[in-house]
Amino acid sequence: MSVPAAFIGVVIIWSTTPLAIQWSSDGPGFLFGVLGRTVLGAVLCLSLVALLRVRLPWDRAARHTYLAAMLGVYGTLLCVYWGSQFIPSGLVSVLFGLTPIVTSVIAAILSNEQEFTPGRSLGMLLGLGGLGVIFGSSVTLGPDAIHGIAAVLAGVILHSLSTVLVKRIDAPVSALAVTSGTLILAAPLYAVTWLVFDGAAPAELPVRAAGSIAYLGVVGSAIAFILYYYVLQHVAAGRIALITLIAPVTALWLGHVLNDEPFSLNMLSGTALVLGGLAVHYWGDSLLRRQWPARRFGTSLKEGEGD
Repeated sequence: MSVPAAFIGVVIIWSTTPLAIQWSSDGPGFLFGVLGRTVLGAVLCLSLVALLRVRLPWDRAARHTYLAAMLGVYGTLLCVYWGSQFIPSGLVSVLFGLTPIVTSVIAAILSNEQEFTPGRSLGMLLGLGGLGVIFGSSVTLGPDAIHGIAAVLAGVILHSLSTVLVKRIDAPVSALAVTSGTLILAAPLYAVTWLVFDGAAPAELPVRAAGSIAYLGVVGSAIAFILYYYVLQHVAAGRIALITLIAPVTALWLGHVLNDEPFSLNMLSGTALVLGGLAVHYWGDSLLRRQWPARRFGTSLKEGEGD
């Protein structure tokens, strides 16, 4: 497989996922949409496990990994699907672009994995500034936009926490097995949630909603997962950051062109600050190190960090 093609594939999928989430909820409701996606993704992943003869362990470490990952799969998707009802799909992608910064903060608190270097600290401040501007734009997006922004941010925090916990457990389980085991646990939980809070099967499933659910289950879950880890194996970690910088921009334009979502000056300014914060978070320390000796910034600026 061509690495550039796989990279472009991930960018395209991550750019289209927020819009597909909104479309999948149009008619059947967001709970039915996320349930359908999860069940379809679970069936597909289990089929891949059987086809590729991947081991699916259920020992103590594996179970803890699945539960930690489910915090992201269940909690994050529930927040994002609910919040997507009130804000544009492009804004969902921008807010989710904060995931690397939030993950680094949680990792620093729970695992002492990353230190607050000058570059990372500046990137976090820029990201928070952009977040403040975006919250300010909620007035022009509608009275419920503030709830949608808060819900998506809660999803970002849950996703980041899940990532850190899975890494702390560090179980010897393949990525496909983790995804399959997690979806096996999450699908029944979504089914119960749908039965309790909705429970009414849609009388009619619009073609666009059905297609979006199928797209999210097959492409947005299994294929995106495979492409992402393939890219991660062949590209430096710092280059992966380009995905989180490109996807929100393309998602904004897709939402505007395909879903008639409005642009506002505040939203665009906040987006620029968030993306700038991500860039500084990833590469700021490298630029500082080239301009001044590392000793001026303490021992946290290690050789190769941020490249």
